[in-house]
Amino acid sequence: MPAKKHPKIESRAQNFARALQQVFGRGFGPGFWLAVVWLLIVAFCALFADWLPVRDPLDPVIANRLNGPFTSNLLGADGLGRDIFARLIHGARVSVVIGLTAVSIGMLIGGALGIIAGYFRGHFERALMAVLDVILAFPWLVLLLALVAFIGQSLFAISVAIGFLWIPAYARVARANTLSVVQREYVLAAKAMGASTSRILIKEVLPNVILPVLAYGLVAMGLVIIVESALAFLGLSVEAPQPTWGGMISEGKRHLATAVHVAVIPSVTMFLTVLSLNFVGDRLRSRFDVKESNL
Repeated sequence: MPAKKHPKIESRAQNFARALQQVFGRGFGPGFWLAVVWLLIVAFCALFADWLPVRDPLDPVIANRLNGPFTSNLLGADGLGRDIFARLIHGARVSVVIGLTAVSIGMLIGGALGIIAGYFRGHFERALMAVLDVILAFPWLVLLLALVAFIGQSLFAISVAIGFLWIPAYARVARANTLSVVQREYVLAAKAMGASTSRILIKEVLPNVILPVLAYGLVAMGLVIIVESALAFLGLSVEAPQPTWGGMISEGKRHLATAVHVAVIPSVTMFLTVLSLNFVGDRLRSRFDVKESNL
């Protein structure tokens, strides 16, 4: 006879499956999962670029110069004969590292400031919002160029500079969600029971604010990739010969008349990545955002 399952274990398994179905099983559709698959492929390429069986992205082969796709090079070669497919894979690492680092910096600093401002209100909130408004009003490209010129063009420096620009956006998102969460019954009950401020922030407010902030982070990561590509197009991102998607587009613009694929292929790759991030982020944000009807 088959062995009986322990009721407590079975109940936990059913609860876990039900939670997964509630979060991921409804309302997303095939487009969402196609976007997730594409993002997983990009992340895999960025993580294992050095171990994948591709050509050296820095090795110029003059005989392959401006090769078209599906020749001796899978996606063609650039003006120096370097393999575009290999450069896309290694360029994904720059985009992923800068995107994750910049978003993490903005999320940690801006999210913390937004939660504190939304919970305590008063003079701190007004002063913080005034500072954030000044940063947002300043032309972001000019500010970013100044930061890059001051701290350098290394991968870490670019990540920090872009992350600094995203602090105001995350602070606003965290503050808006905190303002809604602090009016809920469980937060008011915790205050009435004499719970400490730190306990309320960590146990009650943070878990309910972190999900919409994380969902917004996916959308922001797509914008970070665009910002880094704009810097690379201007020659102010990671220094050559390190391949980046924006740098590949910049290098390909001189061959638009004779070998349009040199610029189009990295452009399409970046477009699909940013589109997938926006699509997944918007779907998750619509699922996790605090709504007034739920208060």
